[in-house]
Amino acid sequence: MPSPLAMRSAPALPQVQDGDAMAAIDLGSNSFHMILAQHTLGQLRVVDRLRETVRLADGLDGHGGLAAPARQRALDCLARFGQRLRGVSRLHVRALATNTVRRLRQPQAFLAAAEAALGHPIEVVSGREEARLIYLGVAHAQPPKPGQLRLVIDIGGGSTEFIIGRGFDPVERESLQAGCIASTRRFFPSGRLSKKKWKDALTEISAEFQQFAGVYRALGWQEALGSSGTHKSIGEICAAMKLTKGAITAEALPLVRDRLLQASSIDRIDLPGLSGERRPIIAGGLLVLEAAFQALGLQKLLVSKAAMREGILYDMLGRGGDNDPRDASVQSLTSRYGIDEVQVARVERTALRLFAQAAQDWALDDDDARMLGWAAHLHELGLTLAHSHYHVHGAYILEHSDIAGFSRQEQQVLAALVRTHRRSVPRAAFDALPDRLLLSARRKAALLRLAVLLHRAHDDDPIPMLELTATEDGLRLVVQRAWIEARPLLRADLLGEKENMPGLGIEFEPMVV
Repeated sequence: MPSPLAMRSAPALPQVQDGDAMAAIDLGSNSFHMILAQHTLGQLRVVDRLRETVRLADGLDGHGGLAAPARQRALDCLARFGQRLRGVSRLHVRALATNTVRRLRQPQAFLAAAEAALGHPIEVVSGREEARLIYLGVAHAQPPKPGQLRLVIDIGGGSTEFIIGRGFDPVERESLQAGCIASTRRFFPSGRLSKKKWKDALTEISAEFQQFAGVYRALGWQEALGSSGTHKSIGEICAAMKLTKGAITAEALPLVRDRLLQASSIDRIDLPGLSGERRPIIAGGLLVLEAAFQALGLQKLLVSKAAMREGILYDMLGRGGDNDPRDASVQSLTSRYGIDEVQVARVERTALRLFAQAAQDWALDDDDARMLGWAAHLHELGLTLAHSHYHVHGAYILEHSDIAGFSRQEQQVLAALVRTHRRSVPRAAFDALPDRLLLSARRKAALLRLAVLLHRAHDDDPIPMLELTATEDGLRLVVQRAWIEARPLLRADLLGEKENMPGLGIEFEPMVV
């Protein structure tokens, strides 16, 4: 059933039509993946897959810098992906970056070049949002039994995600800084292998798993699946060693580890079924998996063919229909923080009325309308903490929380809108946003400010016809004389906006007729 927000007045995103092409790009820490599919009779039919080993995490230093060779490998790969995307509607392409980009000191410097190479925007997702998308992809590829809990583990290059879910919805999500590349570099920096090094590393990683292992084991699951190249490789090794038929078991894993440790260094690893491409990072991946088996008491892990990229496709379908996860998340925040739903609904309706008059001149689209609607719905979020500076508290919560369905950039836009919906506009309010989002964010902030001002009285008195005119760097609002003169506080607030709104780069002119 759609969430309440799905039925409000903000325009829905364009729905995917039968025959439309869709594409999902996953900028992982080890490999970049792209999947292209066609929406046919309500189903997704995969028409092409591209994968390149980029090893982005190999270029990450301890200060959040990215080495030039790794950066160039990434840009070259994205340029090739961009060529394949020609002809696919921009509305049906979504590219997401994960752990390594999250850890960059200056992510925008990389993302600007990456977006230029790909020809499409690139969003960064949190570890917990990455986990949600991984689970969504696995659940659609291998539908779970009704009511069954399942565990999904994804060992990436820089992080590992753990999810327990029921049906198509995650119940628990965790993301740890322990991936196949990161763990290989962390515990075997010289490339030397030994049983002592392995034991010490296993103890250290297992200790990190304890922060959530108890909760997971108490909740339980009926089936466990591994998603990612690491699980696929280890499953193939188990089959080649005739230990299993492709699954990974508690009995097989120590035998694979002992065989790996017969080598004195990583470049001498000799495991049946292991590709040369995977050899440099298999030690870290196997180490993380053994720690997961021990911490969670796993006995058997099946290997899934799906991963985050498939989840991105299904998430795009939800965004274009009645199952946008962002609507559910906003509704959840509304309930959790006790937001006055009647008041924010007033503000939302008026904000969207103003939006409708400014959208064409300001080149704002349906995505902008939905973001403005969510910001209006959440603008009083910080009141649960304190009335003083509640807009600052609300912005902090929105920027630093894990909010299902939202990318980091989307959360940063929401935070900026809430931060600037009242009082003066700080110079740094929009600094976190990429340049491509800056102008539209400032314009949405202006519309939200006006809507909040118009409903400052928190009453149900109807607002008469509002005439809003937008120019490239200005707004003119015409209000009825009798109505505004009966509200001297509102009149003073609107006049005050002549001083405050230039902080958004917009000149505001209220007019009375």
